[in-house]
Formats: sequence, C-alpha cells, structure tokens
Amino acid sequence: MPFQVHSHVDVYNFTSNTWTGRFDMPKKMSNSHLGMASDGRYIYAVSGQFGPQCRPAVSRNFVLDTKLRKWDELPPLPVPRYAPATQLWRGRLHVMGGGKEDRHEPGLEHWSLAVKNGKALENEWRAEIPIPRGGPHRACVVANDKLFVIGGQEGDFMPKPGSPIFKCARRHEVVYGDVYMLDNEAKWKQLSPMPKPDSHIEFAWVVVNNSIVIVGGTTEKHPITKKMILVGEVFRFDLETLKWSVIGRMPFRIKTALAGYWDGWLYFTSGQRDRGPDNPTPKKVVGSMWRTKLHV
Repeated sequence: MPFQVHSHVDVYNFTSNTWTGRFDMPKKMSNSHLGMASDGRYIYAVSGQFGPQCRPAVSRNFVLDTKLRKWDELPPLPVPRYAPATQLWRGRLHVMGGGKEDRHEPGLEHWSLAVKNGKALENEWRAEIPIPRGGPHRACVVANDKLFVIGGQEGDFMPKPGSPIFKCARRHEVVYGDVYMLDNEAKWKQLSPMPKPDSHIEFAWVVVNNSIVIVGGTTEKHPITKKMILVGEVFRFDLETLKWSVIGRMPFRIKTALAGYWDGWLYFTSGQRDRGPDNPTPKKVVGSMWRTKLHV
C-alpha cells in the first residue's frame, strides 16, 4: 500500500483543547523526514524527503512565521539529508547527522546558519564539528544553554533499485540510545545512554523542571522475526544529574509522536501505534490526542 503524504499544517490550541485551524505548506517543501526547530514564533523546516515511498531528499529549507502564517525560504543545505537532528542554539540554526542521499548511510556532517526573527543572516551554511555518531530519527534539544542529541538509528529503508516509484526496500538498521552534548568547550561529550535504544523520537520530547521528557519511539528489532518493536515508556533525563529514569507508560506503544507540555500537562498526538497490548509491532497511524499530569 503506497504511503500517503500531506502538505498542510494543523494547529492545536492547548487552552481550549481543540484543533483550531489548518493551512497549506509550500508546494516545494518536503513532506516527511524534515529537521525542525522553533523559537516560539518561527518554525524552521530543514531538508527532508519530498513525496511518498523512498523518494530522494531535497536540500531546500523553509521558515514559518506562525503569527502571520507566512512561509519564506532559507539558503539550501550543502547536501540533502533525511531526518537530520535540528535545533536553534545561540543564534544559529544547527543541523547535523541524518541519513545521506542514499537514505541508508548515516551522515556525520554538522552545519549551522545564523538566523534572527525568521531571517537568515548569512547566505551559506557554516561547517561545524561533526557529530560522533550519525543517523536519523533523533531528539535534538537545547536546555541550560547546552545542545543535546539523543537516540536515533544507523540505516533506514532504501529505494529499490530500478523502481520508478522509489519503492522502499528494507536494510539492516541499528537503533541506539547514545546521548551527545555540546557546550562551551565546543566538542561533543558522550553522556549516559537512554534506558533502552530509542529512535523515531524527533519531536517526542519536552523540557520541564530541569528535565528532558521523551515519549515512545522504536527500539531494537525482535531477534528472530526482525520486526520493528515500538516503545511505550516515558523517559526522563535529569539535567542536573545527567541520569535517565523511566517515569511512566503511555496508553499504547507509539513511534514518531509529537509531544507538548502546557500548564502541568504532558501531551502527545499522532504517530504510528502498536497492534495491541501483546504485540509491539507497528500498525495504525493515529491522530488522537492524549494528555496526563506530569510531575518531575
């Protein structure tokens, strides 16, 4: 069954607990595997895959002014990337890792671009210190003026050779729970790994009370069936002790969820859920919204 792609943005209002609007994305903007970061008003969308199945990545980048609901284009990346880790840090838009042009080989490159109020202050991306381990589907978080890159995987589906529709073909993937941090020393430091390997957590995190909280994801495949296994835990990374813990469970296992925090509540929505309590393999893509009180 072909993958479907969508080209619009939906808006959720935490105050009223309702979906309040929808508007279109640029026609030339990627549909999936984008890197994204926001300063509250402006949302930066980087590279990613244009179209369904396993089509090529593009290097085009866009920025959304959420107040005016207006899109602008930014300078392109030096090369396209699938699902690169992306975040705003110290006045620059940082992009690193992700999948290379073949969609499978992990990228290590790290670039940054000076931005302010939704505008690029430079015409080209600047090369930065490469990340020690590459790959897509990672959380990228700024907290306490430090840049964290969490989890992810090496490898992904590749386009089937000769397929006119870029049909996806499975390749070996390695899911990991590695955590890397950049600070004033301008070199990557490896910190305590996650409680279990975890991928597909790009936007499944929030920062609250000096903690990073991550929901769901995917972990190592079943050793015999090789099927993907989804994650149902809620993980907490204490930014003071730099240690991990499991603080709860979700109503079902899910990957590629979107997480948010508002007024004491932890929210998640969308993603692909499991087949049931006894079957952690992925099945249905959902659009439901869930929340729970969060105490950390």
